[in-house]
Amino acid sequence: MALQETIEQTVTGLGYELVEVEKTGGGLLRVTIDMPYMAGTVPGTEQFINAEDCEKVTRQLQFVLEVEGAEYSRLEVSSPGIDRPLRNEKDFERFAGELIDITLKAPIGVAASAGSTVSASRKKFRGTLERAEPAEGKSGWQIVWSDEPAVKPGQKISKKRIPAPLQALGFTLDEIQQARLAPVVDFKGRRPKLAADKSVEK
Repeated sequence: MALQETIEQTVTGLGYELVEVEKTGGGLLRVTIDMPYMAGTVPGTEQFINAEDCEKVTRQLQFVLEVEGAEYSRLEVSSPGIDRPLRNEKDFERFAGELIDITLKAPIGVAASAGSTVSASRKKFRGTLERAEPAEGKSGWQIVWSDEPAVKPGQKISKKRIPAPLQALGFTLDEIQQARLAPVVDFKGRRPKLAADKSVEK
């Protein structure tokens, strides 16, 4: 059985969701887990991965990987952190309304950039994730952003200033090379949407 499949079966069997598996050249096997997404969960009531969850998965994986004869030097099990990757439709549904970073497989092209200030060669974007109209039978998504410059601390903003217009980019999951939650930290008290990163290394 493939390593990814073995790990996924073990993690889901314990009641968690497998987010990512990485194997480095130095033999480190890094496994990222999360609590399963339940549609309709009220914001602020989500459960988050803690050190005990990581320890539980670590112990079980060590046993399973030994039985399977998997080769690795160290095993690290952790929560996704504030820059959690988005890999499938379920992830996008879960984090709709959040600020995300995406990298397209190919530049947007001249047609997509027509009538906007966006370069045709641009592949990386940061914006708020929203559901869009489906295209050609595929689930559609878009990110919405403004090129408004960030306000510096203590800077006064003129009431007469016209805000930069909102821009939107539609895409399907097939067009995405990488998507992650934008790692934004608000020291005034971020909403309890994501837990702090916890990890257990063995």
